[in-house]
Amino acid sequence: MITFFLFVGLFLCFLMCFSLYRAVVGPTVLDRLVGTNAIGSKTVVLLLLIGCIYQRVEMFVDIALAYALLNFIAVLAASRYFHKRRGLYEESPFE
Repeated sequence: MITFFLFVGLFLCFLMCFSLYRAVVGPTVLDRLVGTNAIGSKTVVLLLLIGCIYQRVEMFVDIALAYALLNFIAVLAASRYFHKRRGLYEESPFE
């Protein structure tokens, strides 16, 4: 079962590469926020998988919940900031 969790964890890390590309290259700020939020969500699942591997799920559930809450609040704060700045839908200057 541990090998299954390891393969799932590696597959999630592979999928994070696509979200990382969107967070770094994304043409708009909104794309970057969505990419960052997707990385955070996949990290929560990785934390739970690590808890299953080490057979300490109860400890890692607490850590994953705290991380998910911080990720959610950070994305809300960033989106509110960029919405107030009116820069949420602007194109990036790197194109």
